[in-house]
Amino acid sequence: MRQVRRPIVAVSATAVLLVIQALIDPTGLLALVGWPGGMPQAELWWPIARYVVFVPVMLAVVWWSAVRAGDRFWTLTAGVVLAALLAQAAACLAMTGDLALSAWAAGYITAKAVPSALIVAGVVRVVERIVARRRGLDSAFRAAPADGRSIWPAAVAFGAAAPLLAGSWWTGATSAPGIPTPHPGSGLPGIVGMVVAIALLIGAAWLGLRWMRPRVPGLLGAWLGALVAGGLFGLAQGVIGLVVDDGFRGDLWPLMATYVHVADGLAFGACTGWLPGAVALVADRVLAKRTASDATPATVAVAAGAAVAVVAVAALTASLIAPASAAAVAAGRGESSVPAGFLRVEDGVIADGEGHQVLLRGVNVNQLVDFYQARPEVPVTRELTEQDFADMATYGFNVVRLGLSWSALEPTQGSLDPEYLATVKQAVAWGEEHGIRTVLDMHQDGWSNLPTAEGTVCRPGTDPMWGYDGAPEWATHWDGTPRCSFTGRDISPAGDRAFEHFWFDTDGIRQALVRTWGELAGEFADEQAVAGFDLLNEPGFGETAPVTTSLKLGEFSADAIEAIREAGAPQIVFVEPSILWSGLGFDSGPRPGFTDDANVVFSPHLYAESITMDASLGLPTIVSTERQFELGQRVADELGMPMWSGEYGYWGDDASTAAHLSRYAAEEDARMLGSAYWVWKQACGDPQNGIQELGNGLLSEDCATGDDAPRKDHLLDILSRAYPQEAPGVLTSLEAGVAGGDRAELAFTGVVDEPTCGLRVWIPGEAEPRLSEQGGLSRVELEQVEGGWIVSGCADGEYALTTE
Repeated sequence: MRQVRRPIVAVSATAVLLVIQALIDPTGLLALVGWPGGMPQAELWWPIARYVVFVPVMLAVVWWSAVRAGDRFWTLTAGVVLAALLAQAAACLAMTGDLALSAWAAGYITAKAVPSALIVAGVVRVVERIVARRRGLDSAFRAAPADGRSIWPAAVAFGAAAPLLAGSWWTGATSAPGIPTPHPGSGLPGIVGMVVAIALLIGAAWLGLRWMRPRVPGLLGAWLGALVAGGLFGLAQGVIGLVVDDGFRGDLWPLMATYVHVADGLAFGACTGWLPGAVALVADRVLAKRTASDATPATVAVAAGAAVAVVAVAALTASLIAPASAAAVAAGRGESSVPAGFLRVEDGVIADGEGHQVLLRGVNVNQLVDFYQARPEVPVTRELTEQDFADMATYGFNVVRLGLSWSALEPTQGSLDPEYLATVKQAVAWGEEHGIRTVLDMHQDGWSNLPTAEGTVCRPGTDPMWGYDGAPEWATHWDGTPRCSFTGRDISPAGDRAFEHFWFDTDGIRQALVRTWGELAGEFADEQAVAGFDLLNEPGFGETAPVTTSLKLGEFSADAIEAIREAGAPQIVFVEPSILWSGLGFDSGPRPGFTDDANVVFSPHLYAESITMDASLGLPTIVSTERQFELGQRVADELGMPMWSGEYGYWGDDASTAAHLSRYAAEEDARMLGSAYWVWKQACGDPQNGIQELGNGLLSEDCATGDDAPRKDHLLDILSRAYPQEAPGVLTSLEAGVAGGDRAELAFTGVVDEPTCGLRVWIPGEAEPRLSEQGGLSRVELEQVEGGWIVSGCADGEYALTTE
């Protein structure tokens, strides 16, 4: 009777829990199976896959686990976790047909799966004890017999297969050098790391199987053992990462990284645990035919030798068929065929095509964005004029990231608005006139500028919201989900649903933006002043990350890049990861290999300690200002691309912002990177600013008069610090003055293969700088410009320049 009652209780508890989570979850994102409200379009598959695939798979595996593993609280807990992960993988597979991505995606619900499993297992245990007491039954645990000698073959199979099945597991921002992963690396350190990872996996599998197999019979016991092994392996990676990844360096990154490692390990165990399970069953049958006397030391030695041989063969095979390294991926793309005068990606940096590295440093301009207007008498943007670009040049800025709105660019599908396009062209021309390149940024915040509709009843935990900016109405599908915000503009059931429609190309809206990019890029194909095209600002995660944030983001980016190239535009394309990067300080981004175009830059927004969720909620810092650079660089290296931060800033009050900006500037210089600060000007009616006494931005607005408020010179002094705008060859070191020092202080070194005269250095201030040339430079000249000085010269071999 108990074997029948237990699965009924487990499945019932799971079903009730799924319903309760869906009802109380304000967004549809926090539950195992969310319900954001509204009704999905019946003819579409992806909105209902989570219900018609996820729920049946989870309930079926919960039943199986309750029957076979339900005697114990912890074994049943593991069984329910397995059920949730397999259900997630199955639903993603049904939506995408991509087995590797779907298996990796299973780990994304670990934080929801584990507490849910504890609840279900707890309910089952309580119910059984109550029934046992009432009926006088024995509720003691029962052990299931299993031959322990089958553990080693299963453990070896689990570890040896890892390099061949690793896929997207153990990649991205958490993959610090020195942390062993089953991915074959380049050179001896990579192979050694892989072998260590295999050994750790085999050891973890031995522990997991040793615990589970005597308690849970058959295939499920080994499968659960593999699940536990994956989690143990993740913990081991976290402990190692604590040592090799700078530990708790002013943040809680080691804990977050450990969680990601464990989630990856659990997903790997859940999705590949059938393999050691099958090996264990075969081994059980073989061993059952032998007598107990066969288990001699010689037999054990042979088994151990076989295990070592299998690991060696797996390592060798993996090294031969390993995916190419990031460097090899980048090299395989070949050189980008970019005409002279255009910026391009070259030798891993942004360059001018004449042998000079270019640092793009400047600001964001949002004065052409089509924002929601809360009050008709309060303008949402400030007029963009040539004087803006003239002012920017006085601070040494050489780039603007110019925000555009799809809603204004293409208010009617299939036709670019000529007047809006003319304003964009005028802005590019003004920038060129003042020596400033432009990155055209398809900006969006919260999907569109549509606010909460009148009469909308927001679910508890959410609030009515303003609109922001982004897509036109013809590309917006809410499905009746409420336009209500949770913790901020970027988590809204309606916005998430609209993004999901975009990612899955409902009514062709994703391809519509691809075509729009082709037309827009064609308009600027001959403009050397256009540094590049930023495809989509902070893409939303929709409802099914990482299907959206990895696979679909990569598909959209690849299609848009192809459309841009077909339009004859050779400029750089800037690809952003999802909004999760701005909200968490890290993310996965599109998968390596999503494009074979050589002229692409990875462009995360480095908002750590600023608008990230930990800072917004008053929690301890998860990712520090300094560490975010390292995490971004890891992903950029994995993609085989340079990194450029399209946004950063926004640290609160002026004093706090200055302190954080100084730290940011020092790290940016140490890494020889460029970026664009948010934001140049922000009007009083900008929905991101709120209607206050002052508009935000570097050049603020007095909301009472509409006049300029005092400029934020304490920030502009840091942003306008000295730096090499163009450096012959590549930079090898860079240090500049920041707050508390002289912003004209500068020391940098570089190396060039062939003599060239492309040095261009910005030094702020009225006083003529004193230069110390430390070899390799010639024909050095100073030219005074408004706001500072330009140093030019030639370089040969290794060179250095310092201001005194």
